[in-house]
Amino acid sequence: MARESTTRDKVVITGYGVVTAFGFGAQALRDGVFAGRPGFRPVSRFDTAPFHAKKAATYEGEGPQIPGVPVKPGYTPTQAEVLRACTNEALRMAGTDGLGAPVLIGTNGDHSASRSFWTDHAQQQVPQDPRTLDSVPARLPHQLAEEFGLGERRLAFVNACVASTNAIAHGAALIRRGTADTVVCGGAYLVTEDVFAKFDSGKALSKEGVVRPFAAGRAGLLQGDGAAVLVLESARRARARGAQALAEVAGWGMAADAYHVIKPHPTGAGLARAARAALHKAGLAPEDIGYVNAHGTGTPLNDVAETAALHRILGDAAPRIPVSSTKSSTGHMLEATGAVEAVICLLALREQLLPPTLGHQQPDPACDLDYVPGTARRADLTHALSLNAAFGGVNAALVLKRMAA
Repeated sequence: MARESTTRDKVVITGYGVVTAFGFGAQALRDGVFAGRPGFRPVSRFDTAPFHAKKAATYEGEGPQIPGVPVKPGYTPTQAEVLRACTNEALRMAGTDGLGAPVLIGTNGDHSASRSFWTDHAQQQVPQDPRTLDSVPARLPHQLAEEFGLGERRLAFVNACVASTNAIAHGAALIRRGTADTVVCGGAYLVTEDVFAKFDSGKALSKEGVVRPFAAGRAGLLQGDGAAVLVLESARRARARGAQALAEVAGWGMAADAYHVIKPHPTGAGLARAARAALHKAGLAPEDIGYVNAHGTGTPLNDVAETAALHRILGDAAPRIPVSSTKSSTGHMLEATGAVEAVICLLALREQLLPPTLGHQQPDPACDLDYVPGTARRADLTHALSLNAAFGGVNAALVLKRMAA
């Protein structure tokens, strides 16, 4: 396998902030994802009576509290709030002010005010809910940059479930090219009625209230709240200021197969190309990967296609490499997915622990890999591969490398 030159400076993660249904920070992920707990509960932030599905992995104030987010009945956090909390924590952990850093955020905007907007519009009133402005995706990275005094380069990535993966990849590429030495990147999605309704009308959501990736009888995905912000730096800059490198972003890849508006390519062709590009950039052979955090939505078509892609990516090593879907715990966090799952991979590498796939009681013959069913597993990990795919045939992959603790 051809290997990319290693003469360029490495890209490292020096800080992160993360939110899921389990609460704020790494401990919340340990107590939820790594402990094998599903985060799904009946949705209370809007009326689910018109919908087939009734559950999502929403944050309701349990677990470590999100700084700056009120915990009170009927209050729904906003993307601006959770991104602010994650950014503040990421910069604090990294020990930097991020001055001049590009801000790259995966988000399709915060649509929690959609109902009130259209109600006001129908009544010929000016929309009153201040959250309406945050439905414009570019506003969110702009707000973060202004509030924290970050750089002038501000981008919103809106390509659905690969959005924050692409944000991280773009940030890593800026550093690798020498265009920036620090980047603030990530993504956010909070379960809102309009997006929930769209997935429900497309019959993508599990009416059973559970997600069973790669298992026989799987019946669909469930959505989840999520946000994560990472500070990426050149290894040279991190060393110069004495910062701890938590993990290396060793490789990244993106590919489009344009197979179908919604359906994945049945052989996982685009996902395989993205992963191969990430491995090439990292200078790795397939057998060097110790763990794969799969996209693993729990839908009938995705899981078979992703298994096929993993066979294409990993070759003869595929049966030996553990794969899990943490969406069985967090739910599908849409634009936030890649950033949150990058943090999960970082924790897996640092703690040498594989997060499990939940709901995997009955194997599907078409999904024939080691999916780490039920409980976390100790492992000797150096490299983790994180995969994400989205509507329209877009695919993305990241390779993270363990750094000395």
